[in-house]
Amino acid sequence: MIRVLWLVWNLAMLSLVSAALNAQSRDTGSASATPLANAHAHNDYEHTRPLLDALDHGFTSIEADIFLIDGQLLVAHNVLDASKDRTLEKLYLQPLQDRATANHGRVYKDGPTVTLLVDIKTNGAAAYAALHDLLKQFDSLISATQDGEYTEKAVTVVISGDRPIREIEDSKPRRVGIDGRVADLDSDKPVALLPLISDNWTSHFRYRGVGPMPEAEREKLHDMVARAHSKGRRIRFWATPENPVLWKELKDAGVDLIGTDDLAKLSDFLRS
Repeated sequence: MIRVLWLVWNLAMLSLVSAALNAQSRDTGSASATPLANAHAHNDYEHTRPLLDALDHGFTSIEADIFLIDGQLLVAHNVLDASKDRTLEKLYLQPLQDRATANHGRVYKDGPTVTLLVDIKTNGAAAYAALHDLLKQFDSLISATQDGEYTEKAVTVVISGDRPIREIEDSKPRRVGIDGRVADLDSDKPVALLPLISDNWTSHFRYRGVGPMPEAEREKLHDMVARAHSKGRRIRFWATPENPVLWKELKDAGVDLIGTDDLAKLSDFLRS
């Protein structure tokens, strides 16, 4: 009798643990953190809980690198790390859909659209074709342009990396925007098509957040931001050091998205 009771108790505990894990992987509740307009989660998928850790810290821009492998869009930084159970749909699109459904159409209740920056690592045209088909399944979630009219929804997808620009421009409807470069600062493309300017910090600036920023570099940074904003676009830089001194220069200049691998550190900085 004691053995039977022991087995029943263990089965009950296993059931409770399984339910808790499933609830964590399918978190559909509202993100309690106040959204941070400037917070960008670089290589978000490398965190313990992709997407969910970023949302818990209030991030409103999230980056996922993808590879097209055997017809699936797999999330990984290197192709050797790709796993068939880590798809873009499973890690990002479906959880975002669940969250938006729970919050009456927004990822954060009454919050802004959340940017999903999809970095296509290779084979841009084919990967984008697969993404275009996938996003059709999330029509109520994803911002889109149809017949020249842009409708903002809970999530705005922006394509970076190997960007098939012509294919994106020709999409009807178009459910993604293009991540531009500094060379596009003065472009006259529509904002919905080119909503973001991104570039490598180290390609344009020598300053790494040690000591005062050289005035010439500060003026250059402010000029880039002003040019982006004059066209209605946001701007960000990658390869910025994890340095609050540098982050302050970016924030003071009006840089829209500040990227980090350290969610808590940047969240604390922005909230302070």
